[in-house]
Amino acid sequence: MNSTANLKAVFLLLLCAFFWGSCFPIGKIALNEVSALSLVFWRFAIAAVCLWIYLKILNITKPNLSFKQWLWVFTVSAVGVGGLNLGLFTGLEHTSAANGSLIMALSPLITSLIASFAKRSLPSSAQGFSLIVSLSGVLLVITNGNMDLLFYMQLNHGDKMIFLGMLAWSCYTYFSQDISKLMPVIPYTFIGMLSGVIVIGFMCLATPEVHPFIELMNSSSWGIFNVVYIGLFGTVAGYLLWLYGLKQLGSANASLFFNFVPVFAMLTAFILGQTITQLQIIGIGIVIAGLLLPRIRLNKSKLLIQNES
Repeated sequence: MNSTANLKAVFLLLLCAFFWGSCFPIGKIALNEVSALSLVFWRFAIAAVCLWIYLKILNITKPNLSFKQWLWVFTVSAVGVGGLNLGLFTGLEHTSAANGSLIMALSPLITSLIASFAKRSLPSSAQGFSLIVSLSGVLLVITNGNMDLLFYMQLNHGDKMIFLGMLAWSCYTYFSQDISKLMPVIPYTFIGMLSGVIVIGFMCLATPEVHPFIELMNSSSWGIFNVVYIGLFGTVAGYLLWLYGLKQLGSANASLFFNFVPVFAMLTAFILGQTITQLQIIGIGIVIAGLLLPRIRLNKSKLLIQNES
């Protein structure tokens, strides 16, 4: 693979993790003015409209796929995009941010296991090392060094919803690697957003107490800004960056960057006025080390092979 393209993919995945991580504290604020279903609906509606306009400006034609291929694309998008956000934002109403971040941090491990199961092989030692070290850093960050919290956490309804959302996202990450070869990133992202609007729209219609349009109109300007931010940066930009990095680095490597999501969530919360401890900074360093060390070792091995030859 081209090293420049790989480096670009790494940067874009980090930026993607920042956008998604910032959605945790910003989403918490937005949930004070709109319901979880309304927030998810507007997230996808804003993203779908923006991407539709972008496709029209660039005059990008519809991909030439068979009926079965279209059905597979819509199914993966609806399950992955709709399932993740439905589980995440409804779960956050019933569980703590620590529980939610911990459960979502399991996504790289689950994605790697799905890939290994599909290929009938074991994860590489480098991938295993990255997963263990990075996850350890995440646990240190979200527990603030009190690992005893892990033994006393119980799965409530919110935890279960976020866990299901994490499973949906892990499947989406793995299967999108092949789907991205069938069609360009932007049309595929648009289909994902459109699928999300449809799935969540039906959920809103089936829930009498949820009124997306009325809730948004009654929100403050700060609340509307939060919803728009989640739609533009946490959705349009985030998914485009994710799918580009996924196509360049593969599902196993790209999923490792999901460990940065709770780290950036913590940093965004700090910017919004919360404190940050030295232990949390150490945890951030561990997460970064878990991603970089195996690749540094791999590059050194390649250099040694080249020198010997």
